[in-house]
Amino acid sequence: MADVTIKALKDGPYEVDGGAKVLDNTGKEYAESQFPPLYLCRCGQSKNKPFCDGSHKDAGFKSEETAK
Repeated sequence: MADVTIKALKDGPYEVDGGAKVLDNTGKEYAESQFPPLYLCRCGQSKNKPFCDGSHKDAGFKSEETAK
């Protein structure tokens, strides 16, 4: 099994690398899942949810949490 890595980018999306699949609520895989790395929205402003479309920049999203 591939190692999946999820990285919270400073002031941006989650970067998912390593072959993860993103499924909708019916279990169907998003086509974007086939092109890693994936960038998942965490600001809530993307018009292409669950994927990032860069809207965090215009929204002024700020987040730079670190692991404890």
